Amino acid sequence: MNRNANKPRAQQLKGGVSMKAMLLATAVLTIVVCGANQSSFARPRKQAEGQKTDAPKPAANPADVSSMNAIISALYDVISGPAGKKRDWDRMRSLFIPGARLIPSGKRPNGEVSHRVVDVEGYISASAPFLEKEGFYEREISRRVEEWSNIAHVFSTYDSKHNESDPKPFARGINSIQLLNDGKRWWIVTIYWTGETPESPLPDKYLKSGGGQ
Repeated sequence: MNRNANKPRAQQLKGGVSMKAMLLATAVLTIVVCGANQSSFARPRKQAEGQKTDAPKPAANPADVSSMNAIISALYDVISGPAGKKRDWDRMRSLFIPGARLIPSGKRPNGEVSHRVVDVEGYISASAPFLEKEGFYEREISRRVEEWSNIAHVFSTYDSKHNESDPKPFARGINSIQLLNDGKRWWIVTIYWTGETPESPLPDKYLKSGGGQ
């Protein structure tokens, strides 16, 4: 995960956006690849990085998983906080099914769209040092939901700030979240996301909520 840590952070992406800014813009799990060069947006892997699916899951706070709204709110809350704040990673672990996947995507300077697949442990090991050093706040600003039986798909539009009091976000994008309700609680199955760019601005339909629970 850190093999490119010594390479420049401010390498430019298409559209003039720095790598650091673009990766932060891809939100919930963006920090997985923050600070690396373009090659860190890796090609598909046969196995997710950091995989430890045999580790026991911490018990979830029932209030975090009692509804769709609760689990999405918990997801944004657990990664957000001021510089120096330790994140509650056991809380994050408790939101996901075993084997859950987190997939940031983005465009390289040559126009190729790429992605990276990690699991929860891979995200935590890569992002904890950055999140606990830098201020980072992310919130949901709009939601569109498709739900049937025990499954749900949420297009969750977000914005990101370095400080909660910042007047404007430095990034926006969409988290595509798959959820499972096992009859007892909600679980996150997958989060797949990308950030807004000058070439691909968020359309109005994803800035207005279309339903939620």
